[in-house]
Amino acid sequence: MHHRTEDRIRAHVLLCWLALLLIRIAETRDGTHTWRRIREHLDTLHLGVFTGNAGEVRQRTELTAEQRDILTRLGISEPPRFLQIDTAG
Repeated sequence: MHHRTEDRIRAHVLLCWLALLLIRIAETRDGTHTWRRIREHLDTLHLGVFTGNAGEVRQRTELTAEQRDILTRLGISEPPRFLQIDTAG
């Protein structure tokens, strides 16, 4: 990043510090994985958008056992399977 003003530099440093804090909290709460492993497992969680004549549906992929365990250890609720269902008409 090439920031020139003091406010932008301070904001960038603060965001980096917050990101590091979030990583350390996740590693500490998980207790078994590094941030790299947590991210690798959660990176395979996707949201699909399916559109057809009847409308549009947004559906996440099925959670793996490891993803479910990580979310539980982090105290995060399982995301809903269907996020949006819009019917045509």
